[in-house]
Amino acid sequence: MSRIMKYKNYHEQKDAENIQRLREVLTTLPSFVSDFFRAKEMSMATTTRISYGYDIRIFFRFLVEKNPLFKNYKTTDFTYEDLDKISTVDIEEYKEYLKLYQREEEQGEIDITNGERGMKRKLSAVRSLFNYLYRYELIKNNPVVLVDMPKLHEKAIIRLEPDETARLLDFIEHGGDELTGQKKVYYEKTKERDLAIVTLLLGTGIRVSECVGLDVTDIDFNTNGIRVIRKGGSEMIVYFGDEVEKALKDYINGSRKLVNPQEGHEKALFYSTQRRRIGVKAVENLVKKYSRQVTPLKKITPHKLRSTYGTTLYQETGDIYLVADVLGHKDVNTTRKHYAAQDESRRRSAANVVKLRKE
Repeated sequence: MSRIMKYKNYHEQKDAENIQRLREVLTTLPSFVSDFFRAKEMSMATTTRISYGYDIRIFFRFLVEKNPLFKNYKTTDFTYEDLDKISTVDIEEYKEYLKLYQREEEQGEIDITNGERGMKRKLSAVRSLFNYLYRYELIKNNPVVLVDMPKLHEKAIIRLEPDETARLLDFIEHGGDELTGQKKVYYEKTKERDLAIVTLLLGTGIRVSECVGLDVTDIDFNTNGIRVIRKGGSEMIVYFGDEVEKALKDYINGSRKLVNPQEGHEKALFYSTQRRRIGVKAVENLVKKYSRQVTPLKKITPHKLRSTYGTTLYQETGDIYLVADVLGHKDVNTTRKHYAAQDESRRRSAANVVKLRKE
């Protein structure tokens, strides 16, 4: 009996993969953890759920490895009564453990380190589990809530200046003109695609995951709009200008037509050199490859291109609510960090105020 395969877009495929991965992780955890994830299914994206799954597994592995009470346990053996034996001190020790621990890989044991953000995320997963169990009176104590979360220090927002943006696009378009041989062939093969990707990211502020998830049918050149699936699964039309339109049309009508895609990838907008839908890592690598030739002192990522767009849009319009809407931020406070560019330009103006030698 033949099965009819329904086409899944990128996000549906990723959700299916994450659900399958989470099911595999849950086989290594106590049964009550499955109940927790079932309760969170409607309120958490699949990417968050799989991240929580990995993070909760790290916690139970820590208990088995480091806590004498559980030295003969497997990670599946824990009961509610066992969790009631865990103290605030145990959670503090877990915080310390997260700074540096070992993980077994095929090539041997490797060191894993976490900064303040990684530690906070992993503690948040454990706290969420304990909160759920405590709220439903499955455990009597909740030691995690008594432990302070790591304090996050604000990072300086890195973005491209207008002249750097222009130089980056120029370099993608002409940086390989002097190449020869196979390098020249590869450059010409990927130039239109790479220019379209970077121009799209800079010209719309969409996330890299939204970019790689685009199908060619998501673009409407009549309205100059693209349909993107935002975080949480909501759908939104994002509009683009003339420069993005030209870059996309050059790619779609040019090098994209030369690709014979692998089965299941026919609708993807951007292809990898393996003729599959391009992945997030590949886009991160190409942005890094080009940007380090233009701004070697700045570590530019696709997210920095998004920050560049948000800052430029705010400077041009002064409308923080518009910026929040276009970037897909649910909370305008997330967007307020784009004000930082104004403070940065004020700090720069101070550079020449103090004279060290009188003329």
